[in-house]
Amino acid sequence: MIVALTREPARSLDACELTYREREPIDGRVAAEQHRGYREALRECGAEVVMMPRIDELPDSVFVEDAAVVLDELAVLTRPGVESRRAEVRAVEPEVARLRPVARVEPPATLEGGDVMRAGRKLYVGLSPRTNAAGAAALGELSAPHGYEVVPVELRGCLHLKSGCSALDDETILVNPDWVDTGIFRGLRVVAVDADEPWAANVLRVGHTLCVGTAFPRTARRLAARGYEVRAVDCSEFAKAEGGLTCMSLIFRQP
Repeated sequence: MIVALTREPARSLDACELTYREREPIDGRVAAEQHRGYREALRECGAEVVMMPRIDELPDSVFVEDAAVVLDELAVLTRPGVESRRAEVRAVEPEVARLRPVARVEPPATLEGGDVMRAGRKLYVGLSPRTNAAGAAALGELSAPHGYEVVPVELRGCLHLKSGCSALDDETILVNPDWVDTGIFRGLRVVAVDADEPWAANVLRVGHTLCVGTAFPRTARRLAARGYEVRAVDCSEFAKAEGGLTCMSLIFRQP
């Protein structure tokens, strides 16, 4: 069984933290509709969707992925790289603890879930404006007893690692090579996004389906041609907040 934890978008979403994008108005009504469509897509891909309540005083709280790193054996509660987001971890902890034993990242480490991509037993960790080397090391210490290896990754011009790459399966990575050096993925297959769709690398795998943003039809066709089952999901309002499809859920595989 797949469980997907989500959170209703805050009414204050347009006050979100931004690093690389210029601030644009976010239509709260459209964002709420897109989030409903996102949850419905998760259900149709076979997930049991749990929606946590809106927290209007935390603008970025819809991006629950950043609050925890979910492994088969445990969930690591993170420590976001900006102070304004750290209360999100406390808010998500009760639901996460219901599904996994929890461990915590402690200061001075910073770590956000959007910077962690799993491929098999390797955890690729982006060294980003939000995740530091101490955060990568902390994840390594917590996950090593369960057989995981952490691989730090340098980024170029993107907020999180999963802004620039996503695992399509345990052996194949979708990458924007302008933002992530593909050489780090030695031994894995690498698929590049369409050159005209630089933000297309953030895709969400749910069961046997890859959810791809509707803004990226060329990359979606590229993946379908390789035999993947692809579903288009609209998240354009969340993209204005530097969010993507992986950002809005925490996926747990339960027996």
